[in-house]
Amino acid sequence: MTQDGHSARHVAIIMDGNGRWAKRRHLPRAMGHQRGVEAVRELVRGLGGMGIECLTLYAFSSENWKRPGDEVDDLMNLMRKFVKSDLPEFVANDVKLKIIGDWQGLAPDIVEMLEDALAQTAGGSRTLAVALNYGSQQEIARAAANAAADGEITVESIAAHLDTADLPPLDLLIRTSGEVRLSNFLLWQCAYAEMVFVDTLWPDFTPAHLADALTDFARRERRYGGR
Repeated sequence: MTQDGHSARHVAIIMDGNGRWAKRRHLPRAMGHQRGVEAVRELVRGLGGMGIECLTLYAFSSENWKRPGDEVDDLMNLMRKFVKSDLPEFVANDVKLKIIGDWQGLAPDIVEMLEDALAQTAGGSRTLAVALNYGSQQEIARAAANAAADGEITVESIAAHLDTADLPPLDLLIRTSGEVRLSNFLLWQCAYAEMVFVDTLWPDFTPAHLADALTDFARRERRYGGR
């Protein structure tokens, strides 16, 4: 139990609703994504006071490539700007960056930028894991193939080859915007995670919303299949 009254070590968020946020305001979708980046920034800045070890964010799925090319370009450019502008703050605030997914399949300049960010933040005590070009089914398939190459396929051997193998077990999954589905995100890791679905669109999600979800989590009794 942390000083904040909850026992969650690892929280993951499906950041949904940027497009609807922009549409409701008669703005371009790009403005919704930009405001979504601001929400990420504020959440990371408040991470130290939340009492969690790891925050995992679903930033770009392997299915997002199906979106219009100009929207994908906007998302990639936002990623470049975010890493470049916020890296010094990550280092100063003791935040360790981790990337999950097939991120090395992104543009070469982004890969180089991410590799530099990973190296510069390697000593951080709290982890921000970002899912880029990520799909959970693909992750599980890769892990199973690697487990088979090493020997027997078991629950333990697959888990050891997941992208999140070095992170604490997932305690809480949050999805914004009112949608109630996992969208190919952390399917294996969610086996016994608690889930909170909120109507708030991602650009409007604040550290206070995360605190409320953690309070909800603290009230729950986790039985892991027992009585």
